[in-house]
Amino acid sequence: MNVPSPRPQTMAEKILSQRGDRAVYAGDLAVVEVDQVMVVDSIAQSFIGRMEQDLAARPKYPGRVSIVIDHVAPASTVSVAQAQKEAREYAAATGVRLFDVGRGICHQVLIEERLAQPGWIVLGSDSHSTTYGAVAAFGTGMGATDIALAAASGKTWLKVPESVKVTFVGELRPGVGAKDAALEMIRVLGADGATYQSVEIHAGDRFTRGERMTLANLCVEAGAKAGLVVPGGEILTGYGYDIPEWVYPDSGATYVQEVTIDLFALRPRMSAPSEVDNVHDVSELRGLKVDQVFIGTCTNGRLEDLHAVAEVLRGQRVDPSTRLLVIPASSEVMEAAMGDGTLLTLMQAGAVLGTPGCGPCMGRHQGVLAPGEVCVSTSNRNFIGRMGDKDAKIYLASPAVAAATAVMGRIALPEDVKRPVGVA
Repeated sequence: MNVPSPRPQTMAEKILSQRGDRAVYAGDLAVVEVDQVMVVDSIAQSFIGRMEQDLAARPKYPGRVSIVIDHVAPASTVSVAQAQKEAREYAAATGVRLFDVGRGICHQVLIEERLAQPGWIVLGSDSHSTTYGAVAAFGTGMGATDIALAAASGKTWLKVPESVKVTFVGELRPGVGAKDAALEMIRVLGADGATYQSVEIHAGDRFTRGERMTLANLCVEAGAKAGLVVPGGEILTGYGYDIPEWVYPDSGATYVQEVTIDLFALRPRMSAPSEVDNVHDVSELRGLKVDQVFIGTCTNGRLEDLHAVAEVLRGQRVDPSTRLLVIPASSEVMEAAMGDGTLLTLMQAGAVLGTPGCGPCMGRHQGVLAPGEVCVSTSNRNFIGRMGDKDAKIYLASPAVAAATAVMGRIALPEDVKRPVGVA
């Protein structure tokens, strides 16, 4: 559908117009076709209950619904196992797609499986569904009731969000990555600086698909309804996406805020407890003793992230007083890292590998924190009690900084790790 618009539109306005039946602008109510509904294991029972008991309906388009068992995978308790069993049975009975234990994290898997495409509407029962904006899909998180209604009807309604324009200029220095840029963006916007708004990221041809996922993923930490990265670079050439011309924002579109971030001015960044926007240069926090380092999640569990970790760990050993947990974002990532020797490098350094999935990110299994422990994580949230005990402390960082911290046993920069003689 090509819905003409009488005045310039943002990316969010354009996608919601095209997936509906009229031109819409910030503040309007839009009824839109939904291209994919994603249900995670932790909400699957509620979703099934809404569908079968409240709506007495089955998915209108089973091919547009995916259930992903990733948040607690494998199951950690009998009740979790029962919930996952019900999800499997529901998928078999209705024909919806199921990604079972070990396939990986919902957002990573859907993008790998091409179930998020430019211009699509992707609804997920997980707040970090903004990640789909990496490929110019309008991805947003919703609760069980709204997700069920979308699955039953094939549609949803939204208030069209206002948009914040974030423009990245310049080039990153060596040792600085997309996670640092994303944390700086959240520092500038603030934890509630884009509440129910669409963060529209203009980065030209900078950043890989994985890096764009990191940027879009973190948008929700500013309260955003969606995070949309204007297509460029390998998104145009590397994956064969069909990118409609109407996806791009119009010159002259209206934004409630415009922010410019100079990438060349950035140094490695770290989010300190207990808010994501509490961002500092890593150098300010250097030397703090760390009990656990966790590398993975939908923010930084991709192959390129593991490569950055391996580059730091090659020829090194994890400090004996620090645990290093590495959990790839998907089976596809794990297989690739196994094939190119990355996992061997990590294991030789003393890393502990976990089943592809969310791992300890939300504090339910595979490495929860004890009272008073300090963790450096490549994840997206450092709230009180997020990864275990309420008195544990979580610092968010890039994969390279996390790896250096694991080697040193204290918050560190990659440059602090001395390369052993004979190791390239």
